[in-house]
Amino acid sequence: MSRTHFTVLQWLSLSTLLLQIFPLSHGDVGTAAQYGPPYTPTACYGSDPTQFPSSNLFAAAGDGIWDNGAACGRQYLVKCISATTPYTCVPDQTIQIRIVDFAPTLASQPSFGGTTMVLTETALAIIANSSAPSINIEFQQDYEDLSWYDERRGVPYLMVSRRNEAAKKEGEKVVSALV
Repeated sequence: MSRTHFTVLQWLSLSTLLLQIFPLSHGDVGTAAQYGPPYTPTACYGSDPTQFPSSNLFAAAGDGIWDNGAACGRQYLVKCISATTPYTCVPDQTIQIRIVDFAPTLASQPSFGGTTMVLTETALAIIANSSAPSINIEFQQDYEDLSWYDERRGVPYLMVSRRNEAAKKEGEKVVSALV
């Protein structure tokens, strides 16, 4: 075996080992709190009752993802990854939420301030023990499911995105905001 082949094999072995020890994240990492009614008025859509999915899987965006209101209507896949209290997270559970408000202007008080997202009590209870004031989350924007924007123009939206189906194939449960 030549010296070049040996060096390449060493590099590949080391890379594989490092990826096993430090896996790549599937999304961004942040924090989430919870809030309850009243949910209106919202910073995104005012008092329009059609802004809320019937599943109650929606959230308010914190400063980090608000983007001057561009976050309104975005869909995110959210998963609890840890909390200060052990066993708070529900393993292998992911929810899909829709951003409908701006956290600093919520009509009701969140359980914890300064978080990346503030989830409804319903949404948080699916991925974590709802008694936790805040949790650490992994989240990613669901670019595959942006067709809900067309709902207001009379075009039906997709019920489950391709990304959600991929997560289901990996064994994760995905609860959709679009139900």
